[in-house]
Amino acid sequence: MVLGLYTFADIAADGAPRLEAADGEELVRVDRAAELALGPRALKAPGTLFLTTRRVIWVSDGGEGYAVDFVAVSLHAVSRDPEAYPYPCIYTQIETEASSGEESDVSDSETNGELELSKVTEMRIIPSDPGQLDELFEAFCNCAELNPDPSAESDEEPGWVHGDEGYEDMTDGSDTEFSDVNPIGQTGEQDITHAVIKLQINDQRFEDAEIDEESHINGN
Repeated sequence: MVLGLYTFADIAADGAPRLEAADGEELVRVDRAAELALGPRALKAPGTLFLTTRRVIWVSDGGEGYAVDFVAVSLHAVSRDPEAYPYPCIYTQIETEASSGEESDVSDSETNGELELSKVTEMRIIPSDPGQLDELFEAFCNCAELNPDPSAESDEEPGWVHGDEGYEDMTDGSDTEFSDVNPIGQTGEQDITHAVIKLQINDQRFEDAEIDEESHINGN
């Protein structure tokens, strides 16, 4: 598994990326005139976005290329909130070697003004037609399902978010704590017995209350 963003230069004469067909990689979707923003940097000139069964690849008209494996995309979302970002886009969070074991700041991706791809943790893809966002997001989801995290120990909800809300507070759920105290279908025998006894006691109390009330009425 390759973590992080990396440069991509294996481009054919027609501008299409050369895929690793021997490993079963296939082209899924192509979006022309798509813009790209890496980390805090400004938008790059429009290029072509290629989604494959393994990677996200973007190639500019001038031959500049970047790629990230789907296994390293920890979250992807549709964003249409102008307060979160000026343009409708697909927002992604990227797992890197530097961020895999500790928190990483977006500003850490730059050193002396130079962008370090290995430390870029955010990427935005801005299609030329915002109306294609939903279809592009669906393609992301389908490709992500083909590339599950090999280190995952349990089935968890993937980090997919779909909506118009901002994404500053989005996480992939890694810090969420769950409680397994007596889940449905796994209640202990003692708890069941205690619940039945308590229910019987309460029922007896209701019966006694009804008898007292009837006695009081008849006495009047």
